[in-house]
Amino acid sequence: MNRQRLIIRISRDGIALSTSDEGKVRYERYPMNTGISLAANMREALRTQLLLQDDYEKVLVLTDSPVLTLPVNTFREEERDQLYHYTFTRQEQMVVMHAILPDLNAVAVFAVQKDLRQVLADRFGSVSYQPLMSSVWRHMYQKSFTGQHAKLYAYFHDRKMEVFSFEHNRFKFQNTYSVTTADDALFFILSVWKQLGMDSQNDELHLASQMPELKDRALEFVKRVFVNSPTGEFNRAPVTLIDGMPYDTMLVYLK
Repeated sequence: MNRQRLIIRISRDGIALSTSDEGKVRYERYPMNTGISLAANMREALRTQLLLQDDYEKVLVLTDSPVLTLPVNTFREEERDQLYHYTFTRQEQMVVMHAILPDLNAVAVFAVQKDLRQVLADRFGSVSYQPLMSSVWRHMYQKSFTGQHAKLYAYFHDRKMEVFSFEHNRFKFQNTYSVTTADDALFFILSVWKQLGMDSQNDELHLASQMPELKDRALEFVKRVFVNSPTGEFNRAPVTLIDGMPYDTMLVYLK
């Protein structure tokens, strides 16, 4: 069967697959075997996962590699690889790529493992890649225009936290932190809050896929804390009810 689009989400916590069939989204997870390489895991998933047995018009890979965001007007493709390898070391076996984020006047530079890209190219031919955070950035950027106060966003996934803020149609701040507890997350959030000079009484902290107890802990320091609920925000759209689907992947279907 030839389906319209397959989405493959790749992170350190595993491989997730999804596609839309007559308006209904199907979702599968492939449990990563940490004893073999990512490319070998993908070969095994291609052999065993039902969603990977069909043919697709388009294949989109959401990858969780480190991301370097640059203003569009400073980006030079001929300098891309050198700048990425200078910023993120130990990326020798990676192919550097970039995705333009026109709404944000930014370019996201990221990388994909060479062997993984070859495995997917052998199976599907043409494959598109983008950082898994792309959909979250775009969605939160659109939300940032509501209200009069500055907003700081924190999105949790795959044992890490993405913290970012916008100002004047572009990123004001963007960084990633490894976190395991609410106290860890709060430490980094408050550090960024202070660095940006945000007002604890009026400015807003928005949490997506939050860690347990984090909102209550944050309210001790920031008066206006909001927790994102995709089911409520999107009026219980069917994709928001799929158990285990990450928010970043939901947004690809909801945009």
